[in-house]
Amino acid sequence: KAGALAGTAFMAIPRAMAGTAKNVLNNLKPRIVRAGEGKTLNVIGDIQLVKLTGADTNGLFTLIEEENDPGVMIPPHVHDNEDEVFKVLEGEMELTVGGETTILKAGDLAFGPRGVPHSWKIVGDKKAKVILSVFPSGIEHMFEELGSLPPGPPDLTRVAEICGRYGIRFIQ
Repeated sequence: KAGALAGTAFMAIPRAMAGTAKNVLNNLKPRIVRAGEGKTLNVIGDIQLVKLTGADTNGLFTLIEEENDPGVMIPPHVHDNEDEVFKVLEGEMELTVGGETTILKAGDLAFGPRGVPHSWKIVGDKKAKVILSVFPSGIEHMFEELGSLPPGPPDLTRVAEICGRYGIRFIQ
């Protein structure tokens, strides 16, 4: 009798999860974001145009357009909570993920899963435009905090503290 009850309860889990997923998807509202629209952030030199946030996607993902000059880079780091997809629209990006370094050009994309160290640098002789998709959302809050730091050389201790609160740590 207890086994049958446990089996029934276990079978209810997928139905309950499906209901939650359906509610998340049913609450999504269509959104059109035009070229040049979004919230502009300067995140320690990384120029971002935040196009979609967790508020727009019910926490499913964040989408950011980055447009940066050659030499702009993010040092090696690890995300505990998010997966990232980098899609290069223009220019070139040197991406290191999981110990493998490659040059991404217009049309190329790369997947950086959570827990895997990665870094990037804009290379070549012209600006690069990259779409960054982050799953799930939430990282936009960290970027807003970093973007509100005073201009000038960053206080790396403060940067590491902010990033750490969002499950991101820098590595050597």
